[in-house]
Amino acid sequence: MPTWKIALREGAIAGTVATLSSTALLAAIGRRESGSAVAPVNAVSHWLWGDESLHADRADLRHTLTGFATHHLAAVFWASLYSLLHGHRGEAKTPMQAVAGGIATSAVAYAVDYHVVPRRLTPGWEHRMAPRSLAATYGSLAVGFALGALLLGALDRRAGV
Repeated sequence: MPTWKIALREGAIAGTVATLSSTALLAAIGRRESGSAVAPVNAVSHWLWGDESLHADRADLRHTLTGFATHHLAAVFWASLYSLLHGHRGEAKTPMQAVAGGIATSAVAYAVDYHVVPRRLTPGWEHRMAPRSLAATYGSLAVGFALGALLLGALDRRAGV
């Protein structure tokens, strides 16, 4: 089992890829469904700023930066946890295992986000998008986690690990 130091490094890489892929989709969904590319990202900040965040349509430091930072830290957390529990196995960075790991990680994140934590700690996306778009967002997180794992595998091979 890897150390937390290794898991956090791997989580930072895979989590960043997942953040970028899901935030790009969130922006497209937000533009299409609520008329604001930043609305879903702003909604994430409701844990700190309350329900006003669920209706914030403009980019600003208060909502957008807080929402993006929260989303990014959550993605890094989930990717780090996956790395700690499974990522040390070489096969975890092969295409099939990376996809399976990405799907599993995203599914656990969804279950915790919407069925375990209090409402105040949910992403808040459900207030700014349709259920099918919420599913697509977790799908994009899965893709990002998988791509991050594949990138880590390529980096490991390049380094001779």
